[in-house]
Amino acid sequence: MNFGMRVRGGLFAALVLVATPLAATMAAMLASSAAVAQTVSTIQVEGNRRVEVETIRSYFKPGPGGHLDQGAIDDGLKALIATGLFQDVKISNVRGHLLVTVIENPVIGRVAFEGNKKVKDDQLSAEIQSKPRGTFSRPMVQADAEHIAEIYRHNGRYDVRVNPEIIEQPNNRVDLVFEITEGAKTGVKSIQFVGNNAYSSYRLKDVIKTRESNLLSFLGGNDVYDPDRIEADRDLIRRYYLKHGFADVQVVAALTEYDPEKKGFLVTFKIEEGQQYRVASVNYASSIPTLDGNSLASFSQVYVGSLYNAEALEKSVENMQIEASRRGYAFAVVKPRGDRNFEAHTVSITFAIDEGPRVYIERINVHGNTRTRDYVIRREFDISEGDAYNRALVDRAERRLKNLDFFKSVKITTEPGSSSDRVILNVELEEKSTGDFSVSGGYSTTDGALAEVSISERNFLGRGLFAKAAVTYGQYARGVSLSFVEPYLLDYHIAAGLDVFYREQLPNDFISYGTKTIGFSPRLGFSLREDLSLQLRYSLYEQEITLPYQLDNCNNLVGTNMPFYPTPAYINQAMGGIGNDPTGNEQAGLLPGCLGDGESSLPVRQELANGAAWTSAVGYSLDYNTLDNNKNPTDGLLIDWKQDFAGVGGNVSYLKSAIDAKYYTPLVADIVGLIHLQGGMLNQVGNNQLRMLDQFQMGPNLVRGFAPNGIGPRDLTFLPYTGYGGDALGGTKYWGASAELQMPFWFLPKEVGLKGAVYADAGSLWDYQGPTTWAQTGEINGLVNGHQCQCGMVYDDSNLVRSSVGVGLIWASPFGPLRFDYAIPITKGKYDVVQEFRFGGGTSF
Repeated sequence: MNFGMRVRGGLFAALVLVATPLAATMAAMLASSAAVAQTVSTIQVEGNRRVEVETIRSYFKPGPGGHLDQGAIDDGLKALIATGLFQDVKISNVRGHLLVTVIENPVIGRVAFEGNKKVKDDQLSAEIQSKPRGTFSRPMVQADAEHIAEIYRHNGRYDVRVNPEIIEQPNNRVDLVFEITEGAKTGVKSIQFVGNNAYSSYRLKDVIKTRESNLLSFLGGNDVYDPDRIEADRDLIRRYYLKHGFADVQVVAALTEYDPEKKGFLVTFKIEEGQQYRVASVNYASSIPTLDGNSLASFSQVYVGSLYNAEALEKSVENMQIEASRRGYAFAVVKPRGDRNFEAHTVSITFAIDEGPRVYIERINVHGNTRTRDYVIRREFDISEGDAYNRALVDRAERRLKNLDFFKSVKITTEPGSSSDRVILNVELEEKSTGDFSVSGGYSTTDGALAEVSISERNFLGRGLFAKAAVTYGQYARGVSLSFVEPYLLDYHIAAGLDVFYREQLPNDFISYGTKTIGFSPRLGFSLREDLSLQLRYSLYEQEITLPYQLDNCNNLVGTNMPFYPTPAYINQAMGGIGNDPTGNEQAGLLPGCLGDGESSLPVRQELANGAAWTSAVGYSLDYNTLDNNKNPTDGLLIDWKQDFAGVGGNVSYLKSAIDAKYYTPLVADIVGLIHLQGGMLNQVGNNQLRMLDQFQMGPNLVRGFAPNGIGPRDLTFLPYTGYGGDALGGTKYWGASAELQMPFWFLPKEVGLKGAVYADAGSLWDYQGPTTWAQTGEINGLVNGHQCQCGMVYDDSNLVRSSVGVGLIWASPFGPLRFDYAIPITKGKYDVVQEFRFGGGTSF
């Protein structure tokens, strides 16, 4: 590392190099003849300005009798040099006395950085040892320069150059300036796998975190070469194979090579897969007389005939060890043993339960949490000081801390305690930013253009709380929401949440009316198992329909002032049918009938006449989740069952039940199969009639190829006169089934994130239960906007199976998840509304 020097104010000074060990030794030899009889108090010191004489003398340790021998003098000299306080230290014999002559290092007046654009000054200042008002030390400055360069290398800039400049100032002071040439970002240009036969390179690239550089890499950061991340990728690959039966797998090496032509790194993972094993048998052997090993079998996740799964094995050990501790065997240790049959490719698993050493936790030390409160970390432990040491519980705590997503790194280590049966746990943490500010934009064929501004904090006030505020403004949807979650209510593993919301849905191509909803919903969440969760909730909200005047004036004929809303029979009788329009509207090109001036459907106008409705409901959700990846699943099952009962106050009552199940399974050549089943039922409770707004509205969310609200019961009252029907009415029963194949585009780079899909959907929505005449509402001559309405309604409601086939394009883009679908209905209702193309997606930036 080269040091530069600047001259200011006409002064020139050169810093003298630190005395070499040879010079120091020679000086000590010259002083030895007369210094042997010296004591510490007789040592004379010259050249010191800031360091006290007694401080310098304290580095010389006398021997027996208080005298300094040659060894003590030599040790003192080395100790003074090691302090870093001095540029030079000399020892000489002057008239029988030991003379220590020092030249002090300058004091640093200012530390500055020049040329740094990608890393801020504050971050660099926190990482270096040289500080303002501290002592200048060349070795320390050299180490700081190397550390700065290492920070840039971790950010993928391997061409970085750091040159420390020293600027002389009066009074033995210097300014230190680090001149930084950042260089271009060094990315990963190629990722290759060698020895992978069971899984394609395309599949394994999904397993690791490192990505290849592409045109959109500037929106992410995982394409930057990071040796630590690549080393972590080796472990991810190994664990992936171990999870899928390859008990002998080894990721031999992760080779990296810089390619000057591509100006990036080439990464190659060398894999030795070995054979894939299945479980031949599972046995339980306990050496503890009063503990039957077979009684722990229900806590095992390893089953005969299944693929060997190291992850399931680890969870089984953890579950059994925790259960044994719960039964009073605090020191029980569960160790799995696997006996391979190389010819049959099977492994026999034996869980050995033994009495472990009696060790207690003396103390739990937490380091590195500058913002997060101590109790937020400690509550993730199911053990505390004084409890029996249980490795399974410690591993669970470490996993929980990582899942909090508050920390860059989490590591729990042990050290011996004050006695042989005591152990100290050290929790080493490195915090990271937990706040998010996002501006999101999107477009869908349902909601049109949509924008959202949100701010959230996962570790609010350092107390582990979640808080979020969001404002949405779109073409057809607008709203404001506030969310708050306390993950440990009253220090129990119960998550308490509260949502406050205002939503406004505007009329669009699919509905003639708008809605306004305002309310709040408190909830409680329970984790019953790692794959099973329960949520209890209460909802209270006010909902009302909005309509323009012309959609609710009961004025069915343009240009007339008919005081009531006539039925189709009345129109036929009064006009003699279409083609005999006494008003002349037909000749003028105007359509007769209520929809001639845009009349809305009867249930919609009834909702408007009744005014805003209050819904007070209690409900619950039960979720079962074994997906391997929640964002991009390829294997596992997700089931969501929920029920809501309205009628706990308010003026709406019903019982609504719904189930949604998705099953993913890998097939061949990176093709993933998806089976999606769903169904629901709405039941009337009491004498309150069901509202149209509470009934299920279905479209592409049930069968793709149909418009939003395009399936199911529909108002047909004006169809003979207008050529089209009114609003979708919804239904109280629905079912749906879908089969889909998702496949990558093998000819495209993995980093593009494109997948294709082919699918077939089927489903139905039926059984509208709502008003069909004004008489049903008790408003036989109800006034709406000053007009009497005495009409009935003609509607279509049949349990016809709707079906479609289609193709889709799924893009995990840097702008957020996007999906394009084109589906063609195979069977449909006569009055269903078709929409073959559908697009949706959004982003945060």
